[in-house]
Formats: sequence, C-alpha cells, structure tokens
Amino acid sequence: MSNVKSILLVGVGGQGTILVSKLLTSGLIKAGYDVKMSEVHGMAQRGGSVSTQVRYGDKVYSPIIGRGQADVLVAFEKMEAVRYAEFLKPDAIAVINDHEIVPLPVAAGLTEYPQGTVEAMSGAFKTLVLPAAEIADSLGNSRCMNIVLFGALVKAFGMTDIDWKEVMREQLKPSILEINLKAFDAGMAL
Repeated sequence: MSNVKSILLVGVGGQGTILVSKLLTSGLIKAGYDVKMSEVHGMAQRGGSVSTQVRYGDKVYSPIIGRGQADVLVAFEKMEAVRYAEFLKPDAIAVINDHEIVPLPVAAGLTEYPQGTVEAMSGAFKTLVLPAAEIADSLGNSRCMNIVLFGALVKAFGMTDIDWKEVMREQLKPSILEINLKAFDAGMAL
C-alpha cells in the first residue's frame, strides 16, 4: 500500500494557486518527504484555469494525479471545483472557496454562471466551503485569499506538524509577510 498523498489545487489565473503549491512543496520537503509538483498555466494570465498537482510521501515517482486519485482538492473558485471533481477519490476532501469569477461568456451574456456547484460537490465528497475571499477582504487585502485557503488546507488535511509560518517567512517578501501570516491563521481557524 502506497503512502503517497495527492493534493490538487485549482483556480483562475492570478489567484495565487501556484504560490500556495510552492509553499506546500517547500514545507513538505523540509519535513522530509519526497515531493513532486506539476503545474498547468493554460491561459492563466488571461483569467483561464490553473491547476497544480502536489504529490508527497516516502517515494513519489510522478507528479501527475490521475482521475480518481486526489486525496484533496483545493478550489480557489467554485466552478473550478466542479471542473476538476473527477480527479477526487471517493473519500477525498474538497476545500472550496465560496467565490465566483465570472468567465467571459457569462460576462458577455452568452450563458449563465452554473448554479448548484457547491451542492453537487457536497453530495459526492466531504466538502468544506469557505468564505476565503470575504476573510481576506476583512483582513484588508483581498490578494491573501490564497493563504486563507492554504491555512484551511493545512488544518483540514492534518498537516499541522510542519512549521508553515517558517516556510512562509522563507518564501514570502517581507512587505507581504504579516498580512499573509494573519490570513494563514484565519484559514486554520476555519
């Protein structure tokens, strides 16, 4: 039986998905795990879908998570959660930001934003829906929403034995460190 765990982080370009995966990878390596990470940018700079895959354990041979293999999905945007749901194991955890980013076809009036996405996920997986965007706004910086989700992931997946704040101190610029430490604590508290 493999002890490899697979975490899929998904969002829209500019939400900080890749930063969270880099923090996650750095902390897991420091904790002594073999870690592999893969990222797909797609049309990220134009608001397109972004996904990163982080796999860790005693020995990891590939960074790629196949369908039905992810232990955790962290969705930075609601529709992205549904887009990547097929990658989750039946007993997986889905951490979903209760946040909508309106895609261009919806903004142009060509279609409607899908409703019931969170409810659909809740019926199939253990689902934690979090107001990460609201929490980040209440902290005074909407851009730290990704770190709120990072804190929630750490808590939900039982990864609290790693000194994530030290990892953040090493990886983040001093100008954004304090707000992100507060965002991490807020996410852990969820």
